Amino acid sequence: MPANGSATEASRGGEGLPGEHAFGALLYWLAMPRALVLSNGRLHVNLDDACRIRDVYYPQVGFEHHAGAPSRLGFWTDGVFAWFDAFDRTVAYEADTLVTDVVASHPALGIEVHLRDAVDFEADVLVRQVEVRDLAGRAREVRVFAHHDLNVSGTDVGDTAFFDPELAAVLHYKGSRYFLFNGSAQGRAGVRLYTTGRTGIHGLAGTWADAEDGELSGHAIEQGAVDSCIGFSMALPAGGVATLHIWMCVATAYRQVKALDQMVRDTSPEKLLDRTRKYWQSWVNSASRRVDSLPAHLQTLYTRSLLVTRALIDEGGGVVAATDRDILEHARDTYCYVWPRDGALVGVALDRAGYSHPLRDFLEFCAERFGGGRGYLLHKYNADGSLGSSWHPWFGDGQPQLPIQEDETALVIWSLGEYFKRTRDTEFVKPLYHPLVEKAADFMVSWRDHSTRLPRPSWDLWEERRGVHTFTVAAVHGGLSAAALIADEFGEREKAATYRGAAAEMRRAADDLLWNEREQRFARQLMPRGAAWGYDRDMALDASLFGLFAFGMYEADDPRVVATMEAVRDTLWLRTGIGGVSRYQGDYYLSVEVSDDVPGNPWIICTLWLADWCSRVARSAAELDATVLPLLEWVQRQALPSGVLPEQVHPYTGAPMSVAPLTWSHAGFVASCLTYAEARAILTDRRRRHSDAQSA
Repeated sequence: MPANGSATEASRGGEGLPGEHAFGALLYWLAMPRALVLSNGRLHVNLDDACRIRDVYYPQVGFEHHAGAPSRLGFWTDGVFAWFDAFDRTVAYEADTLVTDVVASHPALGIEVHLRDAVDFEADVLVRQVEVRDLAGRAREVRVFAHHDLNVSGTDVGDTAFFDPELAAVLHYKGSRYFLFNGSAQGRAGVRLYTTGRTGIHGLAGTWADAEDGELSGHAIEQGAVDSCIGFSMALPAGGVATLHIWMCVATAYRQVKALDQMVRDTSPEKLLDRTRKYWQSWVNSASRRVDSLPAHLQTLYTRSLLVTRALIDEGGGVVAATDRDILEHARDTYCYVWPRDGALVGVALDRAGYSHPLRDFLEFCAERFGGGRGYLLHKYNADGSLGSSWHPWFGDGQPQLPIQEDETALVIWSLGEYFKRTRDTEFVKPLYHPLVEKAADFMVSWRDHSTRLPRPSWDLWEERRGVHTFTVAAVHGGLSAAALIADEFGEREKAATYRGAAAEMRRAADDLLWNEREQRFARQLMPRGAAWGYDRDMALDASLFGLFAFGMYEADDPRVVATMEAVRDTLWLRTGIGGVSRYQGDYYLSVEVSDDVPGNPWIICTLWLADWCSRVARSAAELDATVLPLLEWVQRQALPSGVLPEQVHPYTGAPMSVAPLTWSHAGFVASCLTYAEARAILTDRRRRHSDAQSA
C-alpha cells in the first residue's frame, strides 16, 4: 500500500493459491469418522461406527499414538463366526456421559449384543462391557474374541506381544509403554484363549484371522510388527443374557500395569463403568443449564458437544484440534496439535457454558510457550508443549519473516480478557500479566506497519495466505482491548493507554483501508505487492469476516458489517440441497467441486458464524427463531448418530469429510447455542417490559 494509505482493487477475487486447483483435485477424500471418543485427559481412545479401536493416545491426548490396524470384536456360536462390522448396529452414547451405548444384532448368529465402553475417569483403563442376548430361543456356547493391533509409540518396529501366565493376560510393550489386555467372563477373570503373531509383513494378515474358526492357536510371544487376539467362552441361556468385560490397562512400567489390572479385578469393571458414568453426569450438571430455550434435540447436541470437547482436551491444558488420524492419507500429518487460536475459542465457549477449568489450564499452557523474550506464539504445538510441525517459512521474498498467524497470539489474550470480565479473578490473572499479557500486547503494538497502523503481514486462520487479514486485524484489536482492560486493573495506566490507543488506530485504519466503498463491504485481506511498496485489497468473500464483530471491533448491526455478512450469506451458502456455508469463494481444500453453486465444501464452524451474527442482529424473538434455529438444526443434521460433528461435509451427500470429531465444530456449536439463548432472553425481557409499560 502506498505511504498515503490508499489501496487498489485486486483482480484475484476468489482465486486460490497458485496451483491449488490441480492440487485440490487430488485431495478429494472422504473421512472414516470416529463415531465415539473416550478420554480422561491422559488415555484417549477413538472407536469407529463398528466399535473398532482406531486410535489410542497416551500419556497425552493426541500426541503419542499407539494404534495400528483397526482392532475388532468377533463372535462365534454354533460353528458360525462374524466380526462386529457385519452386525446391524445403533451407535450412541448414554445420555450426559462418555460411556457408549451400542446395540447390535446378527440374524445368522441369533444374538443381540449391547456394548458399553468407557475410559475410566481416574485410572488409565479402557473398560468394555459386552452383553450377549439369545434371540434363537436355545441355550448354547458363545465365544467372544477381542483383536488388538498396536504400533507402540507410533511404529510397528520392536514391539513385543506375549501371554503372561501369572496375570492370565496378554501384554504389548515397547520401552516405557505397557498395554495389558484382560477380561472377565460371567465372573471368571483371566484370559483362557489367546494368541500372538506378526502382522503386516511377509503377507501375514494378523491374528484376527486365527479367530474365525472359533479357536486360537495359543502362540505365547512374538516380536517386531505384532498383534494379538484373546477369546472368552460363555454359556448363553435360552432367551437369556451372558456378560463379558474386557479391559485395557496402560502404564509406563510392568509393575504399574500389573497394579492397574489388579485394581480392575478388585474394584470390578462394572463399578469402573458406573463411577465413570456418574462422574460425567456430575460434570455435565456442575454448570447451570443455560440453553433451556432451545428445542430438546438441540439441547441434546449441546450437551454432547460439551462432552466431546472436554474429551479432546489434554490434562496439561492443550486443546487438541482432532484425534482422528485418517487425514494422514492426504498429507502425512494430522490435526493432533494445539492451535492457540482454536484453543482460545474452545476455552471461551466452555467458560461461557460454566466450565472454567479448561480455559484456565489452556492459558497457563500458552504462558509457558512464551520463551526467550518472544512476544508471539508460533503455528501450533504438541500436547506436551513441544513445537508442532509447520509449513510457515522463516524466510521469504528475499528476507527473514515471522512464521506466525498473529490472530493466534491475539486471541489468547482476548480469551483471558473474556474470562476476566466474567469472573474478575485477579488471583488467576496476576501471575499471567507480565509473562503473557504484557509480552504479547507489547509485541502486537510494535509489530505494525507504520504507514497503515495495521498489523504487518502474517498467515491467515486458514493457513493459506500471507497478508493483512480482516480476521487478524479484528483479533488483534480484541487482544489489545483485553490487554488494556487487564493493565488498568493492575494499575498499569500508561500500558493500558498504549494498548487502547493502538486498538483505536487499528479500528480507524480498518475503516479507511479494509472497507471498500465501491463494493459496500469489507475486504478479506490486504495483499502485499511483493517487491513493490503497498497492498492490494482482496475482495473475495470469506466466512471469517465474522471476526469484524466477534471480538468487539465493530458492532454486529453496524451497517457495514450487515452488508458484509449479508454478502457472505448470499454468496457462500451452498445451493445443492445440502446447504451450509463454505469457507470462501474458490475453496479447493478437499473439494468435490468449485462453482457458483458450490464455492467450497460446507463447514460446521462457518455456518455457526452466520448463526452468531443472526443472533446478534435479531430484533425480536420471532426473528431470532426464524433465522438462527434453521442454522443450528442444519448443524444437528450433519452430526453422526452418536452426536459427533465433523469439520466439513460433502456438498451433495452430506457425508462427513476431513476429521471427525473436530473440537472447534463442537465448541462452536456450544458457543452459538449460548449466543442464541442469551439473545432470546434479552429479546423476551425487552418484549415483556414493553408490554408492561403499555399496560401501565
